[in-house]
Amino acid sequence: QVQLVESGGGLVQAGGSLRLSCAASGRTFSVLAMGWFRQAAGKERDFVAALEWSGTNTYYANLVKGRFTISRDNAKNTVYLQMNGLESEDTAIYFCAAGHLTGWGALIRPTSYNYWGLGTQVTVSS
Repeated sequence: QVQLVESGGGLVQAGGSLRLSCAASGRTFSVLAMGWFRQAAGKERDFVAALEWSGTNTYYANLVKGRFTISRDNAKNTVYLQMNGLESEDTAIYFCAAGHLTGWGALIRPTSYNYWGLGTQVTVSS
């Protein structure tokens, strides 16, 4: 079993930055693919970024490419999402997810993941 806890959300002005963290429990973290998704009010949960267990393959949604960076520290059982150049459209609850999966087709789909955190709110004021 893996438990995920997100942190780092908050209120930021447009153009600002935030770094989200997702701390994972369990001894299998190093072999898990990790993803970030977000859900704005009244909308579906959308893919943001993901990386495979090795950390060598990363994937980003077009809307965040060039602004967001996903990374992981296996020694700390933590995955990060560095968000720069934030826009009001980035306002959402951000969720961390983990699973035993590989490949773009799986990593971008919420239903592929086995474990989810409770989310952290990111609000960008314009």
